[in-house]
Amino acid sequence: MTTKTEMIEQLKAEYPTLKNGDDERGYQDLSAADYQATIEKWADAKLKREAAAEQAAIDKAALLAKLGMSQDDLKTLLS
Repeated sequence: MTTKTEMIEQLKAEYPTLKNGDDERGYQDLSAADYQATIEKWADAKLKREAAAEQAAIDKAALLAKLGMSQDDLKTLLS
């Protein structure tokens, strides 16, 4: 699983600058503090989604084990 620091680094590489505004009034770069806060908020949200997906996979595997089925068994059953 990705750490928050790694996620922040990825987001900063993907979004080196962020702007706010609109077409009517124009756009301005976020201040350094607002940029950092936004990137951290995005990192928290992405990490939360990753953790939820990981937990869902664990729960699915546990349920299949309870039923005595493998992932391949499930695929066959659903096809």
